[in-house]
Amino acid sequence: MSDTITADLVDLDLSADTKEAAARALAERMAARGRVTDLEGFLADVAAREAQMPTGLDGGIGIPHCRSAHVTEPTLAFGRSAAGIDFGAPDGPADLIFLIAAPAGADDAHLTLLSALARRLMNTGFTDALRAATDAEHAAALIRGEETAPGGPEAAPGDTGADEGEADSEDTAPYDSVAAPAAASAGAATGPTDGDRPFRIVAVTSCPTGIAHTYMAAESLENAGREAGVEIVVETQGSAGFTRLDPAVIAAADGVILAHDVPVRDKQRFAGKPTVDTGVKAAVNRPAALITEVRDKAARGETTEAAPASTPVERAGADGEGYGTLLRRWLMSGVSYMVPFVAAGGLLIALGFAIGGYEINEAPSVMDHFVWTQADSWGALLFQIGGVAFGFLVPVLAGYIAYGMADRPGLVPGFVGGAISLTINAGFLGGLAAGLIAGGVVLAIQKVNIPAALRGIMPVVVIPLISSAVVGFLMFVVIGKPIAEAQKGMTDWLAGLTGANAVLLGALLGLMMCFDLGGPVNKVAYTFATAGIAVADPGDSAMKVMAAVMAAGMVPPLAMALATTVRGRLFNRAERENGKAAWVLGASFISEGAIPFAAADPLRVIPASMAGGAVTGALSMASGATLRAPHGGIFVVPLIGNPLLYLVAIAAGVGVTTALVIVLKGLRGTTDPAGPATGEDTAPAPAAGGAGTSRETVAAQP
Repeated sequence: MSDTITADLVDLDLSADTKEAAARALAERMAARGRVTDLEGFLADVAAREAQMPTGLDGGIGIPHCRSAHVTEPTLAFGRSAAGIDFGAPDGPADLIFLIAAPAGADDAHLTLLSALARRLMNTGFTDALRAATDAEHAAALIRGEETAPGGPEAAPGDTGADEGEADSEDTAPYDSVAAPAAASAGAATGPTDGDRPFRIVAVTSCPTGIAHTYMAAESLENAGREAGVEIVVETQGSAGFTRLDPAVIAAADGVILAHDVPVRDKQRFAGKPTVDTGVKAAVNRPAALITEVRDKAARGETTEAAPASTPVERAGADGEGYGTLLRRWLMSGVSYMVPFVAAGGLLIALGFAIGGYEINEAPSVMDHFVWTQADSWGALLFQIGGVAFGFLVPVLAGYIAYGMADRPGLVPGFVGGAISLTINAGFLGGLAAGLIAGGVVLAIQKVNIPAALRGIMPVVVIPLISSAVVGFLMFVVIGKPIAEAQKGMTDWLAGLTGANAVLLGALLGLMMCFDLGGPVNKVAYTFATAGIAVADPGDSAMKVMAAVMAAGMVPPLAMALATTVRGRLFNRAERENGKAAWVLGASFISEGAIPFAAADPLRVIPASMAGGAVTGALSMASGATLRAPHGGIFVVPLIGNPLLYLVAIAAGVGVTTALVIVLKGLRGTTDPAGPATGEDTAPAPAAGGAGTSRETVAAQP
């Protein structure tokens, strides 16, 4: 721990007034010591972690943290703010700020050291000593554990005899290792116990990075357990790995607390027990209430059903999510798995046409005729490979919608239903219906009480057999024909779009693409476009829609890049750096490149982006530009029909958005170009790679 934090990494007079400015001030100290190689990239990773969940804790503590490829070695930086900085804690601003940086591939020992610090933050003597520290060296020594805080001895975080193995040893520790000898506190609810033994609880804690909250929640629960006189053992599913609780310990437990913001691994181990399932911050902030809640459930005899492992949606969903939210999540599960097939198949087909001409779809099979030296043969090869990839679109869509609902048991009926949809010409709409039906059927089967002797064959034989039969019957006999008619109607409508109607559709799709920059509305427009070309021989209208959607999606990042170039004084330093990356992201059709600008100034950036997107979408449809590839940006311009007017449409939209942004920001005033601004001028600074990882990540940027 001696190298993890030094006096140079301590700022006892942190003057920042926002969490972004605080992170930057501490990160600059790390960069000055060579611990961070790319300041902006690292701050982007910190901002991305902060977007998942606020890192403020009760007691005036802020712990911004992340794992990043821009960190050379595990590092801590500490800042103390006299005015306090809002990190989202329920009790107000934080005056003690710890920036925790771990390399993307940090070894277990280093991560355990960081987790040990997270546990010590639950000790009020430790935090009081930091508030009273008079110089940076003293504060660094306290954090390293070289000096003991008032109130009792503390083991140094680097002490291998204590903390380094703590994450693993406590996972399998016997109950009496964390239990207080006292009986349950007066007035506490009582649960089932044998004789006079204390109430026994097993718990699991986990957070997205597995560094801080995971171990702080464990420490908080253990401390509250001692005070309440209960025996509690915590399994910390952190970055340093985890050791599963002994099955005998789980079997002997009277209750379970699951405090997590990522899926609990092997959650089915705790089925049949009184269970409190909550977020990890609840365990940090109100552990005593969780203990009381699980004891009350045990007293009432409330237990979880002994069911198979929870589905992906159930694991990720928050309490109180409505059916609308769940339905969107299920549909996006299928779409996210389908899009790579669309991209690969569409690009291969487009390349096939580019190399072999527009009659390549009539070429014989390359198994029967392939000449290595003929371009037509290579074009036919690419076209036919793309066609095979397209054949998986609807089955993959249906299969993974069902998977999102019912986990692996949903895959077989989902794929079967999707294949039937192709057979009966129900297409994309049929795949949506088949996936939802398959997931629902499997969930219904799983709710049936099955004799213990048959449970072993349920996932392998019974569920696939029954669910596939039910889905097949419904698709062939009941709903398949009406859905096929609806699919045909949509195709005919697209084919009949001309003139003003086509232009209006392009404008609408452009507005949708630029409304939330990769979120649900954006994805609806994109999915509509890809559904139209997700056939071996799409019509011109479908290809026009795809062209309009991609063109509009390129406008926001390109416009932000241009605006930061021509009027840099209107943007802070982080935004100007983001503008450089936005050139590449926009050219690649990654709308998320504009998110940092929209997040910092939504009331100016989003309306301007929508206006430009609408102009581009309308002009693209009016020009008759077509596109067979569902992705690629300017890199697929050679595959675009009428490419010159297509580029003009994009340029027009970029110009409109750029002009509006400059005018709107100019009315507000000038941003200080020398450093990061505050308030609405401060934008998170995601790295280029992080901004364009996928089109579905933004919607959840839970």
